Amino acid sequence: MAKIISSLVNQIKPSPTLAITEKAMAMKAAGINVISLSAGEPDFDTPDNIKLAAIKAIQNGNTKYTPVDGTRALKQAVQDKFVRENNLKFDLDQITVGSGAKQVIFNALLASINPGDEVIIPAPYWVSYPEMVIFAGGTSVIVECLMSSGFKLKPVDLEKSITSRTKWLILNSPSNPTGAVYSPQELQEIAKALLKYPQVYILCDDIYEHITFDQFQFNSLATIEPKLSNRILTVNGLSKGYSMTGWRLGYAGGPKELIAAISTVQSQSTSNPCSISQAAGVEALVGPQEFVREKANIFQKRRDLVLDRIDDITGLSCSKPGGAFYLFPNCSALLGTKSPKGALIASSVDIAAYLLEEALVAVVPGSAFGMEGFFRISYATSESNLDIALKRIKEACEKLI
Repeated sequence: MAKIISSLVNQIKPSPTLAITEKAMAMKAAGINVISLSAGEPDFDTPDNIKLAAIKAIQNGNTKYTPVDGTRALKQAVQDKFVRENNLKFDLDQITVGSGAKQVIFNALLASINPGDEVIIPAPYWVSYPEMVIFAGGTSVIVECLMSSGFKLKPVDLEKSITSRTKWLILNSPSNPTGAVYSPQELQEIAKALLKYPQVYILCDDIYEHITFDQFQFNSLATIEPKLSNRILTVNGLSKGYSMTGWRLGYAGGPKELIAAISTVQSQSTSNPCSISQAAGVEALVGPQEFVREKANIFQKRRDLVLDRIDDITGLSCSKPGGAFYLFPNCSALLGTKSPKGALIASSVDIAAYLLEEALVAVVPGSAFGMEGFFRISYATSESNLDIALKRIKEACEKLI
């Protein structure tokens, strides 16, 4: 019998974060008291004003197809948001809306990459970037960003990675998985380097824009260096800041030609995003914004709690993130140890498996993000859960010999 699965799909790995989250959920369903610190999803409910806007849309019959890349009302709300919060001006035909920021990024890469094109991806990276590049037919060029450098890309390393085949640089700030945030000065230095290479486009994944700490003022690359604006796709969405993960709504602003190509890709895949979600999205962007800051303050409090606990665990160390809701502890000192059952802990995958089995805590191995010797903790859960989980992790690490 002929094989049905394509060689392309066989090159793509399933999302490890989703796989670990699903395993933790299955264990919970079996009655095992697992605490999951693996999901990249706020634990807060969507604000009521946003939910009511969706209900009103249903009651008003707004349940039909919309324009492929978003309703005019939502595009105008996105347009106003970019001006208000980022000082970026886009015409409506420079804005696209998709079923999540993930789809927008996927569409952009599929619409622009030719065979042989290279995409520079700083590591640690969000797990889906390299897989999307494979799907689009490109080649990922991974640039390791060390903990000692704040997990941030240095201009000198960027320039060393650029070739005549470079099509994109993907820049994620605040970062998943590290929470690293680029300062205006750091972005200016990166922009200075990129101005030398007019063939390189930049995809700025700003999905965690609204979750920053310590009075940090978020900046996007296109805001910092307007001369690059015709080469930047600024991607954002409503899932993280507005706690709307399940609504599946993302958006981007960028060059008109690219936005049109993204729309073409979307027209032959999903077509328009959910009409109800789009109505809710308008309310999210134009309605009250207090929720966003309030929840960011809660995340900061949780960050400080988890950092304090990790500092007390022998074998772990962690840098202080400036945003998002993740910590990326260094566990390299634990590699080479053995579990109480005699199993060798040789990798971050082994650490994650050990913590799930011994501590009943789900984390994501750093190798999933292109960085061995680390693992990711999501603190998008209650303080009580975090307190219990960190006690379990401490006890489990103390058992390693």
